[in-house]
Amino acid sequence: MSFLVVLLPALPIVCGGALILVRRAAPAIALLVALVTVLVAILVAIERPVMTVELFAGFEAGLAVDGLSAVMVVTVSVIALAVLVFAAGEIRESTGRFFGLMLIFMGAMLVTVTATDLVLLLMAWEVMGAMSYALIGFWWRDRDRVRSGTIAFVTTRAGDMGLYLAAGCAIAGSHALNLASLTAMRSPWLDLVAAGLVAAALGKSAQLPFSFWLSRAMAGPSPVSALLHSATMVAAGAYLLLRTASVLAATGWAATLVAWAGALTALLLGAVAFAQRDLKQLLAASTCAQIGFMVLAAGVSAVAGGTAHLVAHAAVKSLLFLGAGAWLTALGTKQLPELQGAARRYPLVGITFGVGALALAGLPPLSLWVTKDAVLAAVNDPALHAVALAAGVLAAAYAAKAVIAVWLPGPERRDGAQIGLLERLPLPPLALLAAVLGIIGLPVLFNGWARLLDAPGPAPETGVLTVSGLLALAAVMLVSWVRLRRPAGFDGGAFLADWLRLERLAVAVVWQPLMAVAKALARFDDRVIDGAVRAVPRAGMAVARLARSPFEAGVDGVVRAMAAAVGRLGGLARKPQTGQVHTYLAQATVAVALLAIMIVLVR
Repeated sequence: MSFLVVLLPALPIVCGGALILVRRAAPAIALLVALVTVLVAILVAIERPVMTVELFAGFEAGLAVDGLSAVMVVTVSVIALAVLVFAAGEIRESTGRFFGLMLIFMGAMLVTVTATDLVLLLMAWEVMGAMSYALIGFWWRDRDRVRSGTIAFVTTRAGDMGLYLAAGCAIAGSHALNLASLTAMRSPWLDLVAAGLVAAALGKSAQLPFSFWLSRAMAGPSPVSALLHSATMVAAGAYLLLRTASVLAATGWAATLVAWAGALTALLLGAVAFAQRDLKQLLAASTCAQIGFMVLAAGVSAVAGGTAHLVAHAAVKSLLFLGAGAWLTALGTKQLPELQGAARRYPLVGITFGVGALALAGLPPLSLWVTKDAVLAAVNDPALHAVALAAGVLAAAYAAKAVIAVWLPGPERRDGAQIGLLERLPLPPLALLAAVLGIIGLPVLFNGWARLLDAPGPAPETGVLTVSGLLALAAVMLVSWVRLRRPAGFDGGAFLADWLRLERLAVAVVWQPLMAVAKALARFDDRVIDGAVRAVPRAGMAVARLARSPFEAGVDGVVRAMAAAVGRLGGLARKPQTGQVHTYLAQATVAVALLAIMIVLVR
């Protein structure tokens, strides 16, 4: 059955590449491929196949499915299928390219979550980055969208260099690239590997200070946002940290750094989300914040809780982005003030969006209420716990802001298109998942969940769940009360609305100095290096001219003399050629006479 673990990612990747080239019946083919991939993922999760090959001399690579991978492959494939169903109703142009890229994107994530070594992981990591660039800039005629895709790609690539560092140090430190062998290394190689993994994961998951690229990713089509924010790309960084939590714990410092990075991202990007007036930007910032809880889980070795939060968040966030995308297509806007009444006008979208938003708020008994507390149950540092708890309360505030905005009565609008069947079809199943997936974090089931993942950890206590639920409910009620008394809505200030001005900071601190150094090196290359290169042939030509003067004159003189002699002989030979017959007869007579004389003399 080992071929199944190869078939799982190969099917969407190969079919996606073919769709880009063939471009016929792309939506139908993509849905069929995604459905088959879901079935294969379920079979793989049950069978747990392993495949290992010798990639390089002395280095093994492979794909394997353990408890964590089993959960991830099913999550990725199911969410991707739901998103592709929605996209089949929304995307009408360049369908071959779009669905082909989406399938490859999905396949790369499946390789990421099943890879047992850094080489295959790095390959899939790079493919995901390339696909995200192509999908964010899908409408390539719009320069702003292409620029947004470029910024997202360059930012994540900066973090991705850490994975190259980790792979190189793993070879130097243990002569192995297997993920399971990383904890066997000693310092400084272990610390360097951990640093590389942390940099790559924080960059991919849009954690501080890389968060701003996720704002730029909103330039892509809504199905891209839904898949990128839920089960691929952004989730990949959290998965990597959960997978390598033992490496972080072995260093000591890396686990602490990751835990605080996740908690601070959850808090600060939660504030950013609350300050947004653009629905997709609010959801994007909330993704950073919610991924922060998963990163926090990796830092405190709460792998079971972090994975539960990842799975539940995938359903919640894909649902919310698809709902926002449906309204954007129908109403042509994503601004919260202009979306008032949208939930009433499109009730199915409004109800399912409301379920997702309330789950995001952490209200009982919905999913993220339980999974978030499954993470917090493992946090022993009081300061860290306080920051994470505040981030949870803030999540209730920004989720309430979104759901209130779309459900408040709005002005009567006669414009707006109908939302198609395919766009509505995946919303109820995702809403059901968003509502019920929290059961895996309940105390009565959490131990079984932890055994499935082979990651023991503390279950959330009933008292803690009660307090958390009451805090979320209080935050939602407070936001509702204030919002009803301030029809103009909330203004979080330019600093928060501009994502903490992280992009400007990155440009000023990193990009501009880097470009200045690059320009200085270019000038040095043009004036010094190129000048030296050009000086070499000039000097050679000068030496050649000097050497040519005495030697060439003599040789040329001999050649000219020989040519002159031949020319004179030719002139003499032309004189007898008069064109008169009697002259030719006289010449022949003289020649015969001379020949006769020579014969007589020789004898």
